[in-house]
Amino acid sequence: MARASERLAANAGGPFYVDASCIDCGTCWQFDPAHFAPTGSTSHVWAQPQGDAETRAALLALQACPVAAIGTSRDLLALTPADGFPSLVVSLPQGEVHYCGWASRRSFGASSWLITRRRPDGNADNLLIDSPRWSAALARRIEALGGVSRILLSHRDDVADHQAWAKRFGAERWIHSADAEAAPQAEHRFEGTEPIRLDADLLVLPVPGHTAGSVAVLFAKQVLFSGDHLWWGVDPPGVVASQRYCWWNWPEQLRSVERLLDLDVRWLLPGHGRWHNFTPGEWRRELEATLARGRQGPGGEP
Repeated sequence: MARASERLAANAGGPFYVDASCIDCGTCWQFDPAHFAPTGSTSHVWAQPQGDAETRAALLALQACPVAAIGTSRDLLALTPADGFPSLVVSLPQGEVHYCGWASRRSFGASSWLITRRRPDGNADNLLIDSPRWSAALARRIEALGGVSRILLSHRDDVADHQAWAKRFGAERWIHSADAEAAPQAEHRFEGTEPIRLDADLLVLPVPGHTAGSVAVLFAKQVLFSGDHLWWGVDPPGVVASQRYCWWNWPEQLRSVERLLDLDVRWLLPGHGRWHNFTPGEWRRELEATLARGRQGPGGEP
């Protein structure tokens, strides 16, 4: 629980604040950039919310924080919406994509995603991309949307509470064999570096580099769940592949980025970093710029 006595000096005056327990994961400003921002070593409230809609967004950022570093008044806390997560991000004919919130410290606040869709027989066929921290409230909301049949884990860092989610919904888990020691209970293994089609709307793309077993997941040919392989940078804007945060093999990660050039991604939904909506054709231009920067080394990152 956040403590007002440890409120950071960078916070704007008002009821919402970030305290000294912040781990600088970025969860709050990725979800609610209108009110939260990074300082370089922590996050902070840069603008206090005004009105019901903005207050709701700030309360959900508070709820999503993996270390409870965001605080506000008791009266405002009482207004925290019970139905805030999962939060709809993308709606397509093939299904909907939701941000799960409830980030886990075990994944350093990584984002996780829920795809909701229906099979031809009308039954739900929902998937989790990476794992939020366990929350009974979130589980009830996901159950109301049809539960979860599969959990796809992008890499070893973001497995969080996958066991609890698999047990709750009877879901089968997938992870690449090169990262499988992080989730040895997973029922299925991805192998190799070639694309793996799980069904008509779901393509798994091995992208070794950040870790040996990193994968990205392409949904409906236009939504890319990128784990920690790529994310959207803000200052300056652009797609980021990070040598600084590459834990395994940087040249291999650049080769993995090259293999994504021919996609026409419209939504980039990462584990860490801001998500982004692309215009037609923008993806390739941005990725070419990413590769040019990446070949310059760490100083070339946005």
